[in-house]
Amino acid sequence: MSSSLFAPHQALAESLLAHLPDDTDGAHDLAHLVRVWRNVQTIATVEGGDRELLLAATLLHDGVHVPKHDSRRVQASRLAAEQGGRILAALGWQTARIDAVRHVIEAHSFSAGITPQTLEARILQDADRLDALGALGVARCFYTAGQMGSALYDPFDPQAHGRALNGQRFALDHFETKLLTLREGFQTATGQQLAHQRHARLVAFREALLEEIGDA
Repeated sequence: MSSSLFAPHQALAESLLAHLPDDTDGAHDLAHLVRVWRNVQTIATVEGGDRELLLAATLLHDGVHVPKHDSRRVQASRLAAEQGGRILAALGWQTARIDAVRHVIEAHSFSAGITPQTLEARILQDADRLDALGALGVARCFYTAGQMGSALYDPFDPQAHGRALNGQRFALDHFETKLLTLREGFQTATGQQLAHQRHARLVAFREALLEEIGDA
């Protein structure tokens, strides 16, 4: 059962998973939640944090899906936080803990630009951003590019020497506009260490791609 992937809070996971939307976005599906929870546990083992609160925020942080190219994207984490709050209230959570979860969800988003104010918010932001780096970051980048109808790269100017970068039009541009900038924003020491390793994998992939298309 999928809830067993979220030990040691399987009962809570089962309750929350029942409220999640169908897996229509392969970059933000159940597999993504499992990976983020694994990252959360890795970071929290060193940094601390309330695991029950972290699990609730992890499972609810992408509860409202807004496509990357949608103008409402910046509101996605706030909408997810509001929805998550309603779900937790229905489960009988206390208002203070619901508010804590809502902040963790709101602050996780790159687009929202909200500074995390609690340890749990810092941990989830790091755990979620780790999934945008490394081999998984490459996979999710090109998956999303395919969904959006983006090209792999500009055949006339792959590295944007003579044009403005456009991460929505070209997947390779997204490395420069977002993915390769993520390493500098990690909130915890453990997250920073993991981000450094995964950043190096992004750089290696980009260099290999440029070599293969003759633009190294």
